[in-house]
Amino acid sequence: MPGVAVEMEQPVEPQSLKKLSFKSLKRALDLFSPAHGHYAPPDAQSKKIRISYKMHAEYGVVVKNLNQSGQKVISAVQDNKTSEVLALPGPEGSADVQSGAQNALVVPPPIQPRGPNQTGVPSRSTSGALMSAPGSSERNQSTSALMERIPSKWPRPEWHAPWRNYRVISGHLGWVRSIAFDPSNSWFCTGSADRTIKIWDVGTGRLKLTLTGHIEQVRGLAVSTQHTYMFSAGDDKQVKCWDLEQNKVIRSYHGHLSGVYCLALHPTIDVLLTGGRDSVCRVWDIRTKMQAFALSGHDNTVCSVFTRPTDPQVVTGSHDTTIKFWDLRYGKTMVTLTHHKKSVRAMALHPTQHSFASASADNIKKFGLPKGEFYHNMLSQQKTIINAMAVNEDGVMATGGDNGSMWFWDWKSGHNFQQSQTIVQPGSLDSEAGIYALSYDITGSRLVSCEADKTIKMWKQDENATPETHPLNYKPPKDIRRF
Repeated sequence: MPGVAVEMEQPVEPQSLKKLSFKSLKRALDLFSPAHGHYAPPDAQSKKIRISYKMHAEYGVVVKNLNQSGQKVISAVQDNKTSEVLALPGPEGSADVQSGAQNALVVPPPIQPRGPNQTGVPSRSTSGALMSAPGSSERNQSTSALMERIPSKWPRPEWHAPWRNYRVISGHLGWVRSIAFDPSNSWFCTGSADRTIKIWDVGTGRLKLTLTGHIEQVRGLAVSTQHTYMFSAGDDKQVKCWDLEQNKVIRSYHGHLSGVYCLALHPTIDVLLTGGRDSVCRVWDIRTKMQAFALSGHDNTVCSVFTRPTDPQVVTGSHDTTIKFWDLRYGKTMVTLTHHKKSVRAMALHPTQHSFASASADNIKKFGLPKGEFYHNMLSQQKTIINAMAVNEDGVMATGGDNGSMWFWDWKSGHNFQQSQTIVQPGSLDSEAGIYALSYDITGSRLVSCEADKTIKMWKQDENATPETHPLNYKPPKDIRRF
């Protein structure tokens, strides 16, 4: 329009990334660089006050205790160009009161009783180290020199001889999944994926008997201490009672809806417990074949179970990561332990102590009975899925993993004193180095492992080992996981 000046916007020139970076750097320098005059020059008087306050905050407790114990404290502040010194000398008249150590705080030790050759003058530490006053109960947490070194309260492990494999037994045609010892310790039985149960002589390792009857792999075995009965359970949903005098099945217990993974006998009453993939632990009357209880509450497979003569009478571990304590009088849950993060695949009850251990893919934990209080984790981690574990009266716990690793632990401290790897037998693949079941014999001097290479291996302690030839390599843990 005429008479109206229209101002046109000038196009903004785009700035490069380099130019913007230099701009940002200049602004940062303007803000934070002391060279630009934002900070006042250091003041000698304020520095002196600051150091004096620090001295009082650090060593005021020591000075206070020396005053209370009747020691006469003389403090001298010497000004020089570089630093201020606080000297805390001993009694008057000692030779080094006036000299004072540069840049050091010296606190005298308590005066020793005067002997025939002693003058009563406290001795000085030549290194100028800080020594705590007598009767000092308070401790300044910021001063490491005043803090007492606390010894580790972790129990020291007992020495155990290393274990070695002395016998390999072949005979099964499939994975060996379960094992149980005879109460007389003369034979043991194993169940396999070849659907058979074989009975072996403990002393010689020779096959005594083969029992057939299951149509799927045999996952659980137990031998009665009160009767001539053996019990077996398998993936075919069947639980069988074998009469060892006639070597045949005399009872079957029907009720599981899926495979039966674990089996246990009550030590004092005629009751059998079985757990399976239907997430239920079932309690059977041995004589009448009747199901007394169905202990339901788990959300996944019940794969481990053991029983006790007193409460809690049944303890089950499941793939739902929990361990449950059950009361057999009412068939109800007493306690649920949720410490594990992954499936609880194996548990071991100590034969003499009121405690048990449980194994998962994350770690091994130890619990107390009857309340289920958590004790501690084992001090190292077997980085594999642990399928089986067993413990004897000497406090040696063995765990077997999916990768063929066999680890031995000290029960009291949780120290892992031996790690061994099973040797896959000729004709088997390296991937078949897996351990599925472990059991000590009645004496606890022999260990039998059932493995994926279709063999049974027997282990015993090395008789020639001594603490000198196999020393205990133990360091107490610095950080203890409480979960």
